[in-house]
Amino acid sequence: MTLAPVIIAVDGRSGAGKTTLAIELAARLRSHHKVSLFHLEDIYPGWNGLTAGIERYISTVLAPLSRGEAATWTSWDWANHYDGDIRITLPAEIVIIEGVGAAAAEARRLLSAVVWADSPDDVRRTRALDRDGGTYEPYWEQWAAQENDWLADDDVPGQADIRVLNHADGSAPTDVLQALSYLPALGPVLVPELAARRGLRLRAERLDSRPDPAALFGALYGASGHAVWLDSSNAPSGPPPEKSPATERSRFSILADDRGTYGQYVTHRSGETVVTAGSATARVPGPFFRWLDTVWGRRAVRTPDGYPGDFTLGWLGCLGYELKRETGGSDVAAKTPDAALIFAGRAVVLDHIDGTVWLLALEAPDADSWLEAARSAVRECTGAQTAGTQTTGTQTTGTHAGGTGVVRSAGPAFGSRDTALSYKQKIAAAQHEIHEGNSYEVCLTTMLTARLPAAATEPWPTYLALRAKNPAPFASYLRFGGLTVASTSPERFLRITSDGGMRAEPIKGTRRRGADPVQDRELRDELAASLKDRAENIMIVDLLRNDLSHFAEPGSVTVSRLCEIESYATVHQMVSTIDAQLMPGAPRAEAVAACFPAGSMTGAPKISTMAILDRLEDGPRGLYSGAIGYFSLNGATDLAVAIRTLVTDSGEGAAGDGREEAVTAELTLGVGGAITADSVPDEEYDEIRVKAHGVLSTLGADFPGG
Repeated sequence: MTLAPVIIAVDGRSGAGKTTLAIELAARLRSHHKVSLFHLEDIYPGWNGLTAGIERYISTVLAPLSRGEAATWTSWDWANHYDGDIRITLPAEIVIIEGVGAAAAEARRLLSAVVWADSPDDVRRTRALDRDGGTYEPYWEQWAAQENDWLADDDVPGQADIRVLNHADGSAPTDVLQALSYLPALGPVLVPELAARRGLRLRAERLDSRPDPAALFGALYGASGHAVWLDSSNAPSGPPPEKSPATERSRFSILADDRGTYGQYVTHRSGETVVTAGSATARVPGPFFRWLDTVWGRRAVRTPDGYPGDFTLGWLGCLGYELKRETGGSDVAAKTPDAALIFAGRAVVLDHIDGTVWLLALEAPDADSWLEAARSAVRECTGAQTAGTQTTGTQTTGTHAGGTGVVRSAGPAFGSRDTALSYKQKIAAAQHEIHEGNSYEVCLTTMLTARLPAAATEPWPTYLALRAKNPAPFASYLRFGGLTVASTSPERFLRITSDGGMRAEPIKGTRRRGADPVQDRELRDELAASLKDRAENIMIVDLLRNDLSHFAEPGSVTVSRLCEIESYATVHQMVSTIDAQLMPGAPRAEAVAACFPAGSMTGAPKISTMAILDRLEDGPRGLYSGAIGYFSLNGATDLAVAIRTLVTDSGEGAAGDGREEAVTAELTLGVGGAITADSVPDEEYDEIRVKAHGVLSTLGADFPGG
């Protein structure tokens, strides 16, 4: 008797390519494991024997194999239409079972993983008849009817851990094997495969060039369904006179998509992470940060010689505020994903200080062709300007990567979750909680929403106009199918360098820019002297010192800047900087979770204040006040707070999940401010209008209510 094996079922309708897929998987896994393979077609008792065959398989094959015992079973003689010889299937470290019914309901309790193979009906029929010739053709309809009856009562596709669209082009085995490595049940067994995923070779090329970033993004990723641009849109045009925190934050821009050999798309909703790798999609139950810890935080690549950045490929995207359910907050559902990321196996990094471009690519069969295409795009976009992009009054035009769009001068009509009166009433309620001792500071927010015909939305030219009007160190443009994020955030949430340096830079305290230099200086000085704003900022600094200390080396937490004023295109902000050193060997995903969500967007103390906010805000925040950035293969991360962020949701059909695209698109813009005991409601309400102005004015829209 041996240890119980890992059992993988490859199920799907007849002709979906299950047999070839299972044989290929077995061949690849045999490089490191002992593998047994069982085909259900050997046990079905005839052309009307699907149900009986499933019963035989479970009792005589699956049950003993799941105990680590040899399975003795009776085969079916298809030529004589009768029971055939007695056969034995030996147990192994990994057992692969393929065939219609391999993952039936009674079988699933004994399986480690279920793979469901999909294929179009016409392709399935052709594939099946090509394989079995005229023997199968007279029985095709009869067998298909049995499959329909079985699946009507047993939703195997909906219960599958992995679904693969089997195009019969040879890609499915690689994609499925990659997806299998994400399943927790298989992790302990697939250690060699996981080690190979971490032992990646990174190629890097430096080009001395200053291409137009927007033109380059359009050239490389205009046709990509999932693409990310982490855009330091306020970057200097040349070497700065001196190094400063502001120039450090604005040095690099990163452009990437999820195409290529290693490309993946990841979403998380309410306790389930979905990873799409090529043609295969894996569903991984459990918390997001636990999943993140399994795939990130260990050095998988070396930093190339001479490369000054901390991003060495990896995951890029956004985390939604509702992930707070995993960090002490309550469980609230949002329309948008709790996390949306791509894995980029190749990317372009712009160094705005040195005036260079770095092309990064993991060694792969398609690396050379991508590098050549990227070099060509850099050459073509150097010295170019993004065609047709201009801002005139309240009208913005721009060239989309796939067409020309216009943000109309009339602008969308936004509504607000709160009226002026109700928001001020919530301010009073927050102050009551503060007086009761339940919080020191409550970061109260509201949501502005507009609906437009989906066909009329043009997120790309809108973003180009936003970055022109309000450049920011952590600006970003994220396109995930029908979900688009356009952010001009000035605030860093958390940075962890590859060598463990940690930094948070909260913003608390805002003033609008003045109409002339004298007024502008007065507003800046007013913010610098404001005791209320300094108190808000210092309370969040204290909160973040505590957050960082959970995984920092004792004594390493320091405040290097306190309440300094930084000026951006539309606002003055009060910023502080907290530094620490991560403990050696500390789990980096948990270090991020310990700080999430950003304290500047909750208040203090964090957990009790989040509960207050859930009662006051009357709805989820979604991606607003979450985080945007990257998780790099060398263990580094740099995340911005998702503020000054416009989210456009026009349906998820483009994301490939089978849903129809929405007829209308929803635009959302979150705004808020910190409430303390001495807050003045009218002033706080004016502050959220100021914060919303940069985005709304670009759209040609007004703040709801005037």
